[in-house]
Amino acid sequence: MLLLLIFQMLSIQMKSDPQKISAVPTNIITGFLGVGKTSAIFHILKSKPVNEHWAVLVNEFGEIGVDGSLFEGQYSEKQGVFIREVPGGCMCCAAGLPMQIALNQLLARARPDRLLIEPTGLGHPKEVLQVLSAEYYRGILDLQKILTLVDARKLSDERYTQHQTFNQQIAIADIIVGNKLDLYQGEDKIKLERYVKQYGAAEAQTIFTKYGEIAPNHLKGKTAATVRGHLHSSAEAKPLLSEAPIPECGYIKAINEGEGFHSIGWRFSPSRVFDYEELYLFLSGISAERMKAVFITERGVVGYNLTSDTLTEIELDDCIESRVEIISDNVNDKWEAQLMGCVRSDA
Repeated sequence: MLLLLIFQMLSIQMKSDPQKISAVPTNIITGFLGVGKTSAIFHILKSKPVNEHWAVLVNEFGEIGVDGSLFEGQYSEKQGVFIREVPGGCMCCAAGLPMQIALNQLLARARPDRLLIEPTGLGHPKEVLQVLSAEYYRGILDLQKILTLVDARKLSDERYTQHQTFNQQIAIADIIVGNKLDLYQGEDKIKLERYVKQYGAAEAQTIFTKYGEIAPNHLKGKTAATVRGHLHSSAEAKPLLSEAPIPECGYIKAINEGEGFHSIGWRFSPSRVFDYEELYLFLSGISAERMKAVFITERGVVGYNLTSDTLTEIELDDCIESRVEIISDNVNDKWEAQLMGCVRSDA
């Protein structure tokens, strides 16, 4: 009920504003776990004209929420980049209210010249599109090309090809981006082109790139995707652990599961400083489908990104607190003790 009231108040505010928001070019950038969606958005943001405001609405499967910190560690509102995060699973759940409230807040704050939306790799892109296509957003949003990133090497793995969300992401796309091209072998490219012909839209275009390097011209033009039907039902929206106060013990732990995967994450008080070398040793030893993190270490603030290919790190300007989220088939009971062992005793 509270969420509904917030949504109604934001809706009235947006509609009554003398500088009405209208026809914001909007792109959905989707793809399965670890395919490089966030890296692609980082690359796209480099092409943002200096005088424009761009907004990014990012969704995470885990409850903790790390992507917002990664974005904010590299881009700021002073640079014309506005970020809003929706953690805790598919953002179109609970009749779309969590997504709509976050989106309305973002639009009101940023008044963007372009909006980029990154659903979780385990989300439902058709239902996200349905929320954005609702009558309320007609005139406010101009839905443009939907981009789906795919790692063609995964087409030999039934966990992907038999997963409804993986195939739905391809079916809804205007452009399928074969990412991580530098790692392909043999007929990987040909396999993806054949797969898109079988499962993609008739007019869908397939391109290939590496490191998420997508030319900005691929964002432009109306989407051909249309969606009918009803949103899937969901339980009442849960409290956001990504925003809850951290208790005296110094950390919050959160778990989630769905779509055949489990997530486990932690938020730490900013007074907790991590040992850089011990932390890197722990993170590089994780066997998981996906891991994202931001940590305050004695060497500064560092962001981490683990996929099946590699662990990468990047220096960040700042972060409010340390956060980590791991997505895997199964949760390792030893992770928490190993992580706590990385906290510096002299902090």
